[in-house]
Amino acid sequence: MVNITRKSNTLRIAIATATVKVSKQETIDAVEQRKIPKGDVFEFARAAGLFGVKKTSDVIPDCHPLPIEYTAITYEIVGLTIIITVEVHTIYKTGVEVEAMHGASVTALTMYDMLKPIDKGVEIENIRLLKKSGGKSDLKNAKFPELKAAVVVCSDSVFENKAQDSSGKAIISRLAQWDINAEKYEIVPDEINIIRDKANELSASGYHLIIFTGGTGLSPRDVTPEAIAPLIDRNIDGIMETARRYGQERMPYAMLSRGVAGFIGETLVLTFPGSKSGVEESMDALFPQVLHLFKVIKGEKH
Repeated sequence: MVNITRKSNTLRIAIATATVKVSKQETIDAVEQRKIPKGDVFEFARAAGLFGVKKTSDVIPDCHPLPIEYTAITYEIVGLTIIITVEVHTIYKTGVEVEAMHGASVTALTMYDMLKPIDKGVEIENIRLLKKSGGKSDLKNAKFPELKAAVVVCSDSVFENKAQDSSGKAIISRLAQWDINAEKYEIVPDEINIIRDKANELSASGYHLIIFTGGTGLSPRDVTPEAIAPLIDRNIDGIMETARRYGQERMPYAMLSRGVAGFIGETLVLTFPGSKSGVEESMDALFPQVLHLFKVIKGEKH
């Protein structure tokens, strides 16, 4: 099965349709009048479709078991066709489009089975996904080439050439996925005044986004939050709360990160852990959705 452990839970919605076509009006009349010998076609098929949605992972090997929060199965009769619509919701790491299509398929097959004794010309047509939403796929084409970004590594050992930087380079690589070019990449020691001066310098130079990596823990030399917090004009507590929650679900020490986030003037400043894994988890938790802030501060609606 595909590894989805790096994904975040979000509301996922999928709508699928299937069409059952009969060969004569008498069949449609019998369905509407509940006169099919095997029973009420609409209700039996709806029940089967609900089971189909919930049992998708049991019959399709690569589908993940997931919580089904809501399912609705509705019908529309147009001429000699019955259009089945299945809508499925979940709050999970992966989408429910296959569950919706499987539910539509099972609903249609149940109708076929119930109608074939009175109509040998019944056909199932056009099972397809009508709509899906939720997760990062909604933002997969989002690009932000207009954003001017800077990455600052806060580390005594890297500054003194006693260690190699991996976290800063990981941030630069991830930003490139969204067409964001890190125009500035710097390494500074774990000194409050130097980190603070760098933040002031970059924010005054018109950078839209500054990401500091390192110095957010609890060792004696971890001072990045102390350096940055007094400069922030508008705190955005939810950003680092989200990153910590995401990290805590994957390793037990994420709660110890003291990263802060907010605006210095019109510059968004984020402070990430110093490890490559901590940086990657923070990026997975926050991007690209955090970049929506740059539309909000211009007065655009959510």
